[in-house]
Amino acid sequence: MLDNNKMSLEKAVDVLKAAGEPTRLRVLALLFGGDLTVTDLTEILGQSQPRISRHLKLLTEAGLVERFQEGAWAYFRLSGDGRSHALARHIVESVSASDPLLSRDSERLRSVKQARAERAQAYFSRNAAEWDELRSLHISDDQVEEALIEMIGDTPFDSMLDLGTGTGRILQLFSPLYRRGVGVDASRDMLAVARTNIDAAGITHASVRHADILNLPLERGSFDLITIHQVLHFLQHPEEAIAEAARMLSPGGRVIVVDFAPHEFEYLRDEHAHLRLGFPADAVSTWLGEAGLNVEKVVALTPEDKVEKGLTVSIWLARDPRLVIAESAESESPVKGVA
Repeated sequence: MLDNNKMSLEKAVDVLKAAGEPTRLRVLALLFGGDLTVTDLTEILGQSQPRISRHLKLLTEAGLVERFQEGAWAYFRLSGDGRSHALARHIVESVSASDPLLSRDSERLRSVKQARAERAQAYFSRNAAEWDELRSLHISDDQVEEALIEMIGDTPFDSMLDLGTGTGRILQLFSPLYRRGVGVDASRDMLAVARTNIDAAGITHASVRHADILNLPLERGSFDLITIHQVLHFLQHPEEAIAEAARMLSPGGRVIVVDFAPHEFEYLRDEHAHLRLGFPADAVSTWLGEAGLNVEKVVALTPEDKVEKGLTVSIWLARDPRLVIAESAESESPVKGVA
């Protein structure tokens, strides 16, 4: 009988064949540093686009690399398959980092990332004033993050999904806990910022992609933690985002929603594109319940110096009950062989 924790001989040979070529091994080494486009790879490796595309096709067929579309651009990243990923990492790490070719590739990769960072910073700078104005209305980001960390705890888990990832800050916050992180956003400019921030933080087990959070191109039931941080107030139908998040949860998985309590800052509609001026605690709790989740905790964070004119940040923690139900049913079942 095959060990389910290991790949078959045939699969191992396929992986080794795919990785066992100089250019493809260099591609794998580069992708361990983050998502890259064909254009990025041609610039770094100094090879033609058709040739790079051919190598990527072979790596994709072997299950080592995944391709995802972001507007007119196609990004490539390492596959989330744990066994193939582990073997590829072992192969790459077996090669000396001081190898002349790999050293040169690393230098060129840094140049590509620097150019990406400069573009992202230009966008961030254009919008920083508006974001700073909004932050000034509510409790500090550090205090919100402290509350999130307290809610989630310090127990490691397998996978995380951040809906409306923005700058990628929440992926960074929980990066010590998850094995695989994914962030999605509808803004390509914000994705550029998120990629830059994740790269700068040295996080290689998280990636971001362009997607509609109401219709996610991801495997259902595959995430242990899903965060929806300051996103719902941009949506006409926030309950649909919560329902989609619930479908993505693994049994026993958790959802964290962070948003504003009801307020009267009408100018946020016109100047910051807010469609909803906050949410009552029971409204979001109802949506979570309708999505089949159990609400475990609701917290309201109001800055003491802005009680009358500031924004209260609310946090909801809910859990998928399927694991609890399954464990309960198992414990209540009669023991075989007992009269």
